[in-house]
Amino acid sequence: MSFRKFELENKLKEDNNLIRAGVLRNDHPLDTSREFQDFLQACRRGDLKYCQEAISNGININARDQFDYTPLVIASLCGHYELVQLLLESGVIADPGSFERERAVYNALNDKIRNLLLSYDYSKSSDPLQPWSSHITSLLVRDSPHTSDIVLTLSNEHFSLHKFILCARSPYFMRKLSETPETTTWKVSPSIPVEALRIVLRYLYLGELPRDLVPPRSAVSEEEVFSGIDKLCRQLELEKLWEEVLSINDRRLARQRHQDEVQRAQAQIEAFFNETVLKHKMIVDTAEVADVKWPHHNAIFANCLLRADEPLPPEEEEEEKDNDDHDQESSIPVNGTTIPIGPTSSHRIFNGTSKRIRRSVLFPAHKAFLIRSPYFETMFASDFREAYDTATLHVITVDCTPPVLEIILRFLYTEKFSCPLEHALDLLYTADMLLLEQLKTKAAATISTLGSGNSNVLVDRTHLNQACAPKSKGSNTSEPEPEPINVYDVIHAAWDLKIQRLEEFAARYLASRLEDYVETDEFAELIRESAARLKSERHETDTIELLDDIRYYLGERFRLRFEGGGIGELLAGGLEEGEGERGQRKTNAETGGDLGGVRALNGQVVEDEFASDAVNYHVLMEKIDKMLEKLNLGA
Repeated sequence: MSFRKFELENKLKEDNNLIRAGVLRNDHPLDTSREFQDFLQACRRGDLKYCQEAISNGININARDQFDYTPLVIASLCGHYELVQLLLESGVIADPGSFERERAVYNALNDKIRNLLLSYDYSKSSDPLQPWSSHITSLLVRDSPHTSDIVLTLSNEHFSLHKFILCARSPYFMRKLSETPETTTWKVSPSIPVEALRIVLRYLYLGELPRDLVPPRSAVSEEEVFSGIDKLCRQLELEKLWEEVLSINDRRLARQRHQDEVQRAQAQIEAFFNETVLKHKMIVDTAEVADVKWPHHNAIFANCLLRADEPLPPEEEEEEKDNDDHDQESSIPVNGTTIPIGPTSSHRIFNGTSKRIRRSVLFPAHKAFLIRSPYFETMFASDFREAYDTATLHVITVDCTPPVLEIILRFLYTEKFSCPLEHALDLLYTADMLLLEQLKTKAAATISTLGSGNSNVLVDRTHLNQACAPKSKGSNTSEPEPEPINVYDVIHAAWDLKIQRLEEFAARYLASRLEDYVETDEFAELIRESAARLKSERHETDTIELLDDIRYYLGERFRLRFEGGGIGELLAGGLEEGEGERGQRKTNAETGGDLGGVRALNGQVVEDEFASDAVNYHVLMEKIDKMLEKLNLGA
């Protein structure tokens, strides 16, 4: 064991020397911030909830403190299996052979954690862009569905490629293909070895370079391959390829340079996405979508159009009707072709009255990125009409709003995600329809953290509007804050899509402001629905899952605020009216004595927040019981 420790220390010294020399980047930077210190304390306690929220907020899970401890090492050392699992799944760097991985295994408290560390696929967890880059790499060999729009030929070899990716990654292809978008074949100089072309294409498509640049039994020498790579680098204006080629024998350095290249490629593709897909989106009258005709060989290389319709208010939805008037149309030029996009106004005159008409947004898109969704992959690989070429591009309708479709496209093209809370529910249902589980999880996280990733958004409302002694006549209590989200829609989405995380969030949300909901008809109906969700016939001994969760979080709401302060005894026993000095304070307050105090939910004035919490807890529990009696639900 001492010898193993000596090996680890030597490995750390070697890595530190390479970092100081500027050869390696420090994967574990020093972080002395208060936020990181609190995160490490949560790792010591095994506080999964706090750690999950900190990770959602963007804490660097690979940083280290002044004692060289990282979150993974601390969680492993303290024996928190679930937390180690969370860190690995969240992208902590722990590649086999690395000092950090070996240190975590060495310090693991038990064999269960040690075996987890030894069996986990670190290379995937350490790179959050790995699914995105792997998809792009897979396009080099994917035959179905057909997404390529250009073929590179060299000798007897043919490579089916994608103009969008080539233009985003190579300034040379950007110039040449933009000038001649109708190009479908490209011949490479026969002086270039095919092995060199394979290396360059693998680099353009974000694949890791092989250690052996010259495969066994190849007829060319390594020098010829290097020469061919050099020629292609200069012709295609690829600045960073040589750095990756020269680092293939150093595993850690190769990994870092490959990750840097993937991030650079993400920025390149995002810029091209903004200049093509978003810049050329069209807003048209829904009734005139069929008039939009895009040629296949267009300047932005789109091979389909995605359509999303703008929603209308219910009353206008009923009044909406098709019309065949001949308003003047506007148009945009695309590759020398004039494309009609409908009237520029969103209102038209019907019987002398201006009425809003439905509009649709069309996004030019590329199948190579859309097939990241199994929904589109199946569509383009099957016998659906969208899988067959026609004279112009197919228009594919997606059942969501235009802002949600834009969020989805940005994710598919760039792996980047940003969703305002107002669109999160629509995004959740659309991601489920498109079978995008990762995006569905992100949408659920947006909702469950109310858009900020911070549970503090769920304000404890226990004492927000409670008077400290009776108000004088004419005084007004403050109005309740507007709800940031419709929690009933959230719970129904959780039930429809079977998302446990949202069910727990909805229960916690309702418990945090139960006084605003418990006596409403909508809340009673929600509890009735929850009771009806039991598959078998319900008996009196059965519990209602949603109500059980609400009761649990209601207890947390009151108990955890004064943990260790005696509140548990108060909650268990309640507060007897007229009991000692507290009862006297209530009596004095009711008769006009200004002794101060806190008003509980039932109007009773008690001496402090401890007593108020005890009263409020029992008041809310009693209201739940009365609601159940009214619904004839024994639980």
